[in-house]
Amino acid sequence: MNRRTLLMGGLGAAAAAAGAGVAWWRLRPGPVLGEAENQFWASAFPDVLGAPVSMAGFRGRPLLVNFWATWCPPCVEELPLINTFYREHSGRGWQVLGLAVDQAAPVSRFLARLPLDFPVALAGFAGSDMARSLGNPSGALPFSVVFGVDGAVLHRKLGKVSAEELAQWALLV
Repeated sequence: MNRRTLLMGGLGAAAAAAGAGVAWWRLRPGPVLGEAENQFWASAFPDVLGAPVSMAGFRGRPLLVNFWATWCPPCVEELPLINTFYREHSGRGWQVLGLAVDQAAPVSRFLARLPLDFPVALAGFAGSDMARSLGNPSGALPFSVVFGVDGAVLHRKLGKVSAEELAQWALLV
């Protein structure tokens, strides 16, 4: 290998590393903004039938909130894994809530094909704003937030969750 080939390879690796760093910087979860936790607990969203789902009703036990949409492939891919997490950990007090950044009709059709054991509410476009206030600066989906028994945010994840991450979160409380 000559010097030029080595130099070009090194520059390519440096450019790839820089690109990965910029992507991490742009997509990393940011801090929870001011009163975001209180606003979350004071919120209510309709379910697919229009009945209100109050966030306050989830307070006092660990809660995994997953912001998702039917048009988001990684969201759809992770829902069965989150459903399994709910089934395995609900007996130990864990709750899961899906907040669909979507409309009722597509969510209803989706849930008819893939029923979920945990409740799903419709956050619509307001869900993007709430996700931003909870530390998702880009508003990208999927986005998951873990709340502790005291109502404080314990963990956030932008992007598809893994079984390993869910197992670690189960140990948080």
